[in-house]
Amino acid sequence: MMKFAGRFGAALACSTALIPVTAYAQDAAAEEEAITDPNIIIVTATRRAEDVQDIPIAVTAISPVQLEKQGVVNVQNITSVSPSFSTSNAQTSSGTVVLRIRGIGTTSNNIGFESAVGIFVDGAYQSRPGVALGEFVDVERVEVLRGPQGTLFGRNTSAGALNITNVRPDLDEFGGFVNASIGSYDLRSVQGAINAPIVPGSVALRVTGAYRERDGYVTVQDGAGNEIGESNGVDQYLVRAQLGFETDSGIRGRLIGDYSNSSAGCCTAVELLQSGVETAGLFGAVGLGARGGMSAPAVATDPNDVTTMQEALDNRISSGSRVPLADIDQWGLTGEIEIPLGADADLIYIGSYREYSASESYDSAFSGLDTFNVLPGGGTNIDTMTHELRIQGDAFGGALSWLVGGYYSTEDIAQDVNFGLGEDYDQLIGALLAGASAGGTITPGSPIFVGTNPLEFLTGVDPATVRTTNSYRQESTSWSIFTHNTLEVAEGLKLTVGLRYSDEDKDGSYSQPAVNNDLCPAMLGTLDPAALGMGQLVFGNLPAAFGPTALVVGCFPFVAPADLPLSAALPLTRTFDGNFSDSELIYTGKVSYEFAAPITTYASFTHGYKSGGFNLDSTAAIAGADPSFRSETVDAYEIGAKGKFLDNAVTVNLALFYEKFQDFQVLEFTGAQFQTFNVPKAQSKGFELETVIRPDDNFTLNAGLTYVDAEYPDDCAGDSTQLNVLTLCGNSLTNAPEFVAIMGANYGKDLGSNMKWFLNASIRAESDRRTSTQARFVPSAASVANDFGGDAQAAVDAAGLVPFDVQDGNVKINLRAGIGQIDDRWGIEAWATNITNVVTRGVTFNTTLRSGSRSAFVQEPRMYGVTLRGKF
Repeated sequence: MMKFAGRFGAALACSTALIPVTAYAQDAAAEEEAITDPNIIIVTATRRAEDVQDIPIAVTAISPVQLEKQGVVNVQNITSVSPSFSTSNAQTSSGTVVLRIRGIGTTSNNIGFESAVGIFVDGAYQSRPGVALGEFVDVERVEVLRGPQGTLFGRNTSAGALNITNVRPDLDEFGGFVNASIGSYDLRSVQGAINAPIVPGSVALRVTGAYRERDGYVTVQDGAGNEIGESNGVDQYLVRAQLGFETDSGIRGRLIGDYSNSSAGCCTAVELLQSGVETAGLFGAVGLGARGGMSAPAVATDPNDVTTMQEALDNRISSGSRVPLADIDQWGLTGEIEIPLGADADLIYIGSYREYSASESYDSAFSGLDTFNVLPGGGTNIDTMTHELRIQGDAFGGALSWLVGGYYSTEDIAQDVNFGLGEDYDQLIGALLAGASAGGTITPGSPIFVGTNPLEFLTGVDPATVRTTNSYRQESTSWSIFTHNTLEVAEGLKLTVGLRYSDEDKDGSYSQPAVNNDLCPAMLGTLDPAALGMGQLVFGNLPAAFGPTALVVGCFPFVAPADLPLSAALPLTRTFDGNFSDSELIYTGKVSYEFAAPITTYASFTHGYKSGGFNLDSTAAIAGADPSFRSETVDAYEIGAKGKFLDNAVTVNLALFYEKFQDFQVLEFTGAQFQTFNVPKAQSKGFELETVIRPDDNFTLNAGLTYVDAEYPDDCAGDSTQLNVLTLCGNSLTNAPEFVAIMGANYGKDLGSNMKWFLNASIRAESDRRTSTQARFVPSAASVANDFGGDAQAAVDAAGLVPFDVQDGNVKINLRAGIGQIDDRWGIEAWATNITNVVTRGVTFNTTLRSGSRSAFVQEPRMYGVTLRGKF
C-alpha cells in the first residue's frame, strides 16, 4: 500500500485530469434538460433516459469529448477513464480479450466462454468482446455499468455491462467532421462522418467511417535472431451508415448497417523465464543451438531474478517461427423503432443480425523453435441474431415508471483450427527427455536412448508431417421475459423491483474432419498393454518412468487422432456432441431516497447469472472428461450516495459493494491443454469514489478511486477435491489490483474572440496484481499420492508460487494539448500516452511445451502524435 501511495503521489505532481462527462438523451425532454444545464448527465443505464445522479446504479458515463481528450479509441482504452474497468489480451484479437469490472471477468482463450461483462452497441448485445473491438468513432456516449445488470440487460452481465451508443442522425442539420492523426509506430488514422437530411425534419442519413494503421510494438525474431516481422499492430477500417426517421405521429427509429475489417496480427508473447532445459545447454546437444532459438537479449534464468525479467519485457522482443497473421471481417444490421402508445407509454423494438469471421494463424509455442503452430486455412464464424421488445411508460402522475419486455437470441459458432507440428518438434522432445535423464545421451540399444530425433527413431515417422483439423460447433438459443419498475412511494423515496426469467439452450460439439498423424498410432504400438491403468507406460527401450511423458509428446493432444483408444476403457481423446440447458430467475430490489436535491442515497440487492456451456477445445473430453461447465451466479449487495454541492460545482458519487459468486467459471492453460472448471466460491468487495470539481468555467478537476478485494476465499473449494480448485483458494483473482486511482485536470480558455486552447492530462495508478490463473503450482495426482499420503490439502499448501506472476504497481500518464477555432471549425492537438513508457504485463502463462518456462503478453508502451480536427 505504501509503495502504491508513493508512486501515485509522485506522479500527481505532474498530472492533470479528466474532463467533465456529458451525455445526450434519447428522448427530447431529457435532451432539452441536459442542454439547458451542462451539469446534468443523461444516460440510459435503466433503459430510460435519466440523469445519472438520480438512478440507483453505479455507472461511469463517458462523453465523446472525453473519449477524444483521453485518446480512448476502443473498448480496451476505457481503462484510462474508469478505475473499476480493466482489460487484457492474449494471442488473438478475436477470442482472447478479457473485460473485467470490479476485478471480475471471464478468461476467454476459448470461443465457448462468454464474457462476464456484457457489451451492448446501440442497444444490441454483442456476443463476444472480440466482436466489439472496432474503432470508437462518432460515439454519443459510453456507459460503464458496474455490478450485475441481468434484469435489464440480460444474459452474461454478472460482472457488469458496457452500453455504447453511437450518434443518431440529425433530422434537421447538414454537417459532419473529419479527424486525421499521425504518430509514433507509423500511426496513420482518419475518421469522419457526414449527416444529410433527406426529408428535413423526417428522414436523415448519417455515414461514418474510420481507418487506422499502426506498426506493432513487439519485434518477432526467428531462432537465428533475425527479425522476421512485428506484432501487436493495428490495420483496420470500418464504415457505418444510419437511416434515421421520425413521423408526425411521434414514431421514430433508425436502421444501422456496418462493416469492418482488421488485418493486423495479434499477439506474440515475450519469454520472461527460461526453462531448465534451455539453461542446461541441452538444446545445443540435440542440434538446436545453445538457446534453442530464444534470442531475446535478456531472459531470466532464475525465478527470483525480477530485474532481468523486466529487462526482457522492456525489450519487447518475441522469438517465433512465424509472424501472426489475421483477417477479421464482420458486418451487421441493427434496427430500432419507438412507437408512442398514448401520452404515457411507448413500444420499443431493437433487433440485430451480425456475421463475424476471423481467420488467424500464429506460432502457438511462442518460441524461435518451429514446434507447434496454428496454420492458415482455418477460421471462426459467429452468426448472431437478437430481438428485444419492450413496453414502458409512466403511471399515477409519474409516480410509477414501469417496463415489461421479452428477449430472444440465437448464436451459431463454427470454428475450424488447423494444427501442425513443426520441423524442430522432435529435437525439442529430445532435449526434454535428455533433461529428464539428467542429460544422459546414450546410443541406441542402451537402457536409455535420448537422441536428436527420438520420436522418429522410435516410430519411423517424422513428426513434422503431422497435421490435424479440429472443428468446434455450438448452437445457442436464449430467451427471457423481464420487468423493471420504480415506484415513488413518498416524496423522494423510491422502490425498484426487477425480475427476469432467462432460459438457455446450447448444443456443443468437437469433431476432427481431417487428420494426417501416423506418429501417434505408431507410438501407441510400442505400449506394453499389461502396464495400462497401472501408471507406468513402457515405450520401446525407454524405461517406465518415461512412459507418460513419451505418451503426451508422441500423441500431443491438439493433434492426436480423435477417439484413438489406448484400450477400450482408456481413450486418449474423444469427440463429443452434447446439450446444455439451464434457466434462472434473475432479480433485483433497490430503495433510493433523495434527502435534499440533489443528494440521493440508495441500497440494492441483485441476483445475477451467466450461462454455462461447453469447453470448445480438443482436450475438453480427454479420457472421458465432461466437456461442459456449470452456470455462474452472483448475489450482489450495494449501497451508495450521489450528490452535487456548491451550486453543482462539485459532484461526488460513492458506492460500497459486496458480490458473492457461486460456481465461478475459470479457464486455465496448463502448458499442454485448456481446462475449464467451476470454483464453488469467489467474491469481490470494496468501494468506488468518483468526483468532479469545477472551480470555474475554464478549469475542471476529476478523480476516481476504486478499492477492490477480489479473491477466492480460503474455503472456495467447498466440497470439491479438484487440485486446480484447491490451489486457487486464498488467492486474489487474476488482474484484480486492490487499488486503482484516476486523477487529473483539464484547463481551457478562449484566445480573443476566434480562438481557444486547452491542456488536458490524466493519470492512472494501480497497485500490484496477479497476471496468471494460478498463483501456485498445481500438484499432480501422483505427487499427492506418493509424497503426501493422499492428503491433497497438504500438497497444495506445500506447492510453490509460480514465478513472475505479480505485476508491480505502476502509474501511467497521458497528456494532450490543443488549439483551434472557437466554433470547432478546425483544431490541432498534440498528445502522448504512457509518457513515462511504463511497460507492463497483461497475461503471464506457462510457455507451451517448455516446462518451467514463463512468457507474457506485453501492454502498450509510450505513444505520441498529432491530430487535426475539422467540422462543417
